[in-house]
Amino acid sequence: MEQARRGAGAPGTALELLVHGVGGTSPAAMLDDPRTVRITGDDTAALFRRAEDADAERRPEDYRDRPVPEAYVWCNLTSGDGTRALWLLLLPFMVVNLAHWMRPTAHGRVRTVRLYGLLVRLAGLTLTVLLVAAACEVALDLVAWQCAGTRACAERHSWLGFLSPAGSSAGWWSLPGRRLALAATAPAALTALLWYLSLRTWRAYESQPPVGEGDSGESAAAGGAGEEAGATALGRPGFWYGRRLVARLRAAHTAASLLTVTAALVLPAARFDRGPRGTVVLDVSGRVLEGALAAGAVAVVAVVCRRGRSEARPDREPETRLVRRLPLAALVLFVLALPYAGWERPGWASSGRLTGGGPGFGGIALVQGVLVIALAVVAHLLHRRLPDPRAALRGLGGPAVALLACALGGVMSGGVAGRVSDWLDGTGSSLDGPPVVLTWQASVIPPLLVVVLLLAAVLARRTWRLARAERRAVAAGHPAAADDPARTRRIATARALAALTDQGPPVLAVTSVATLLLGAGALAGALATGRAPADAAREAPAFVHGAAETAQALGSWLIGAGFILFVTWGRRAYKDAAARRTVGILWDVGTFWPRAAHPFAPPCYAERAVPDLTWRMATWTRATGGRLVVSGHSQGSVLAAAAAWQLSPAARRRVALLTYGSPLERLYGRWFPAHWGPAALAALHREVDCWRNLYRLTDPIGGPVRLPGEAGPAVDRAPLADPVAYGRTARHPLPAPILGHSDYQADPAFAEERHRLLARLRPPADLPAPRETAP
Repeated sequence: MEQARRGAGAPGTALELLVHGVGGTSPAAMLDDPRTVRITGDDTAALFRRAEDADAERRPEDYRDRPVPEAYVWCNLTSGDGTRALWLLLLPFMVVNLAHWMRPTAHGRVRTVRLYGLLVRLAGLTLTVLLVAAACEVALDLVAWQCAGTRACAERHSWLGFLSPAGSSAGWWSLPGRRLALAATAPAALTALLWYLSLRTWRAYESQPPVGEGDSGESAAAGGAGEEAGATALGRPGFWYGRRLVARLRAAHTAASLLTVTAALVLPAARFDRGPRGTVVLDVSGRVLEGALAAGAVAVVAVVCRRGRSEARPDREPETRLVRRLPLAALVLFVLALPYAGWERPGWASSGRLTGGGPGFGGIALVQGVLVIALAVVAHLLHRRLPDPRAALRGLGGPAVALLACALGGVMSGGVAGRVSDWLDGTGSSLDGPPVVLTWQASVIPPLLVVVLLLAAVLARRTWRLARAERRAVAAGHPAAADDPARTRRIATARALAALTDQGPPVLAVTSVATLLLGAGALAGALATGRAPADAAREAPAFVHGAAETAQALGSWLIGAGFILFVTWGRRAYKDAAARRTVGILWDVGTFWPRAAHPFAPPCYAERAVPDLTWRMATWTRATGGRLVVSGHSQGSVLAAAAAWQLSPAARRRVALLTYGSPLERLYGRWFPAHWGPAALAALHREVDCWRNLYRLTDPIGGPVRLPGEAGPAVDRAPLADPVAYGRTARHPLPAPILGHSDYQADPAFAEERHRLLARLRPPADLPAPRETAP
């Protein structure tokens, strides 16, 4: 009877689905009740209700005038496990994955879009090779070759005594090839760890079935109407199901890592075998291994260059036999290289740096520079075809972020190599140190910091001037402002600091251009001189030589300190819950997108959260026919909008959105225009039943949606007052706080807008309803 009554047009029970933002919160705080129960879900992500609302579906008469509040808690997807803070060490992989999703909007340029994705995937592959090569540089070159092969260094570090060819403890492991073979197991173990982490998270995240794969009753096949209309790909059924692509990239990157370790082990021995003291058998063996390495590298690049994501449908087809066996083949090649390198070679002794380190790092830097420039050209062509005035850096945000990822990889590689070299070489004279390219890259860090400090000074001055202008605006809006200049100053400063978020594009532009120019100069200096900056400037005037020496020493210290900061921050986050929440916020923002460019990046929590929300929306609207208001704060508003796109059009028309503190346009629309640009947000406004957005001028994250025409005021409410009351009033006898990004639900406007959304939601009848208007 109840279902028949609803089908006749009477409004069903209303549900308010609350989705929290970055940093996470508790169900009790979201529902404003200490007594909560989990109605579905697990310890990772779940839906909660107040205890008194647990059986709300059985008592619809009790909820005629109010919605059933329900909280979706997803914070454990990103910050629940302390060990997840160690993903911070893989920050370059996460950043290059973001570059994939930052391409400009493009309609009808399929080949150009595929070329953009290919270039980002290749840049991600170079990052894997770079970081594994840095591990090889530390283990094979600095430890096993230079330090263990130098008597002074080996005596200083007694744990290397069994590897040293000098002294009474010299033994079977003291031969250079055997030292290298033993040291190669360290980067190989690192590769195994990365493979295991990627496999474990792949099973937990990328394998979540999308809506329509079960008996939810709502097929998402029709959810891509917006994409067919040119709005966004977020509605495609396979968008949040990246199982096959991540498996393919994991196989390719694992094989590339093992091939890098094998090359670092084989190339020095093969070079000696081609010399006058080499034997024919070892020479032939080395050439065969080098040929196998070249064939493996071609296979890896071919796998990465294959077609990227398949979003039109969930891609469940298994990978080809070649792709599945590629890591195993690379592992077999590595195992064969161990006895080859460890074979006794009379006359082979450690001298200088290990062969291949310098050209290898220089080649990687050159390839990364070429890829970033090509990516910028492709992004410019896409943006010029369909310009978006609000897009960050005029569509060049992706190339700039890709360059930042490469720079972070260089900083971490050089930092590890520099710090280990300084630790091993206590006197500073017994070792040759890391390759010259890494030394030059470290030397450009101080000039880059000077640029960053100048940029910070410009932003500080601009913020100070904006705060002065805001003080006048605050004073004009509050007659009592003249009596409390300190409070006026605090409000104006909060508004000015919140506006700094909009300065992100110019900051990134200046930083990326300076990084590109300085990096190109460092590479040119290393290739032209073949010596460290201080040595190359030895014959220059005293001022130039002193500046070069200072930059080299300071850069090495800064680059090492930066890496140590990453390590200590990760360790502190493992022990400190507050620090773990801070790291979790970084992942909440950076790991929203699926792993499309790098399989070793931190996992995408949205591939679990978006299907969760979509299933809940679809099952509620189908089972009850009731009204549904999705209330999303901050990052929760992004998850709510993404889940709405996955609904069928019929279910989407029964949903109302209430977003507050939302970065949908301010951050996602500007930095990811292909998926959250003006066309996508306008289409979302048209296809949901109704949508209202709340924001404050003091909020550094949330902002207006900025839809054009009449849709703008229909979605965006005027900025909320913050603080709610300037001075003491009868309702606020104590000074009201400046809330900024938090506690939107405490504002009376929140309850008012929620009530209007529920009143405007049309009943679940198959009858058209008029478009909503601004309240």
